[in-house]
Amino acid sequence: MTSEISVAVQRLPHGADLPLPHYASAGAAGMDVVAAIDAPLTLAPGARAAVPTGLAMAIPDGFEVQVRPRSGLALKRGLTVANAPGTIDSDYRGELKVLLVNLGSEPVLIERGMRIAQLVVAPVVRARLKIVDSLDATVRGGGGFGSTGV
Repeated sequence: MTSEISVAVQRLPHGADLPLPHYASAGAAGMDVVAAIDAPLTLAPGARAAVPTGLAMAIPDGFEVQVRPRSGLALKRGLTVANAPGTIDSDYRGELKVLLVNLGSEPVLIERGMRIAQLVVAPVVRARLKIVDSLDATVRGGGGFGSTGV
């Protein structure tokens, strides 16, 4: 069963002609979001850019919007979200920008209206930290990177 919440979205002037983020299929968890750039942008291998979307949002309290890579772009072109998943907090009202990085070996051309990332609305649980003298024991214990196998 899928639940729904309402998220207010403002189209900024430079994104007025572009589609709103949308789910590409009935079972999609993320909404595709597009680039609201005026001129094509070429990302060289290793380069990063904050790509505007032409959108601002009022995310309900108790939720966040996660910015995630599109798997096809990551596989085929090496294009991913540098801080994946990025977080848009419920109290942020500025333009949503996607921090893209080219991890591939060839330049990637980003054009206006290109689907560059996906947005996932997720609930937020806030933690209350509590200082203790010791932690409960587990089988893993303090084993870190690679401690449970490759």
